[in-house]
Amino acid sequence: MLNQDQTPLLDALKAHALRPHAAFYTPGHKRGQGISAKLADCFGSAVFRADLTELAELDNLFAPQGVIQAAQQLAAAAFGAAQTWFIVNGSTSGIEAAILATCCPGDKIIMPRNVHSSAIASLILSGAQPIFIQPEYDPVLDITHSITAKAVETALQQHPDTKAVLMVYPTYYGVCGEVAAIASLTHQQNIPLIVDEAHGAHFAFHPQLPISALAAGADISIQSTHKVLGALTQASMLHLQSDRINIDRINKALQLVQSTSPSYLLLASLDAARQQMAIHGKQLMSRTLALAEAARTRIAQIPGLSVFDSPYYTLDKTRLTVTVSGLGLTGYAADEILDQLGVTAELASRQNLTFIISLGNTKSDIEQLVQGLTLLAQQPQTPNSLTLNREPNIPKLSILPREAFFAATEILPLGETSDRICAELVCPYPPGIPVLIPGELITSDALEYLQQVITMGGIISGCADDSLQTLKVIK
Repeated sequence: MLNQDQTPLLDALKAHALRPHAAFYTPGHKRGQGISAKLADCFGSAVFRADLTELAELDNLFAPQGVIQAAQQLAAAAFGAAQTWFIVNGSTSGIEAAILATCCPGDKIIMPRNVHSSAIASLILSGAQPIFIQPEYDPVLDITHSITAKAVETALQQHPDTKAVLMVYPTYYGVCGEVAAIASLTHQQNIPLIVDEAHGAHFAFHPQLPISALAAGADISIQSTHKVLGALTQASMLHLQSDRINIDRINKALQLVQSTSPSYLLLASLDAARQQMAIHGKQLMSRTLALAEAARTRIAQIPGLSVFDSPYYTLDKTRLTVTVSGLGLTGYAADEILDQLGVTAELASRQNLTFIISLGNTKSDIEQLVQGLTLLAQQPQTPNSLTLNREPNIPKLSILPREAFFAATEILPLGETSDRICAELVCPYPPGIPVLIPGELITSDALEYLQQVITMGGIISGCADDSLQTLKVIK
């Protein structure tokens, strides 16, 4: 029986950081002795003593036999997996590894069109062929939801040679799709279900939260432990509970997409975050849910604002999406005002602001959020003259993303790119959901949507010209 109160990796790191010795190994600052004075003044010197490398007593991330292996076994038990891998390059590398492990060049993979840009990077790396499904969309609130089991079933019927299915669970707005039904469909065809569960690492620790992807039958779940739990930024986990996937391919894929010099500070933070949730998770999530409910109730009473809720979807109640368009403001404009009031949202979109409430938030945070939104609602209202068009339909994939990535290209003024094949990733960020990907035919409504995002104050990322005056296309 595993003892979830233990932190084997963290303990080993602490012991070595405190052991007096002359260091003749990387990193070059030698346990903080050579660190910049400005850096030490900012963060203190103690943390750098633990910035260590793959010493024998600290194990090896890519061939773990000691404390990393023990920490990963504890994590697998806590999160409900058969096997867990620690990740230091974020969930991005976990998604890339999962697709590389399940798809060869030319293989078909079914996925929603509102996938994170990391899934598109995976298509370029693997050479897989995406079969995109349009997720459900709320045109009133301008919120994209999840794919349905019916849509997956239809896609599987049309593409029986599919090698894997990927879904996003939950979405950035906290919407949880039909993961159990979709898992059942894929397993009937002996196809693995990969779940981008980047924002759902907390689900396994409270009955009032949505079911975790693993508990619902997913074969692979990739979770950003840093996004909603207590790990350091970039620290994530990949969980497996299936014999449909070759473990050796996952190991090799993770070595391909991760640094050969992993940060032990990140790895130790995963060990500690797991222990915290395994021992105190239910209590912490009860408190978090109570804070979220208090915020939801109070914000809903502010004139001109509404809080996203739906009787048709399972929602993560710790994710708070507030519609601000009733104030005559875009989400981007509201975000700027709130930031000046000392409140920073996770995501601004055209009509909404999204806030993540997690175990790190306090009652005073909620009070500041409510006060900030109250002051926002009292701002002089000016009618919003910008017409909100719905998100563009899925553009036609003319060539595979990998082929487009390596093709000869040219740069054209934006107005001359309609009906050309896109050669780069173009997406508003956050949340990093691409509007155009390499290989897709550029449509006029996609261009109009992107220009509208810029006009409203949004940020475009992924492309060479982030002002979107020009676009790279296939020659």
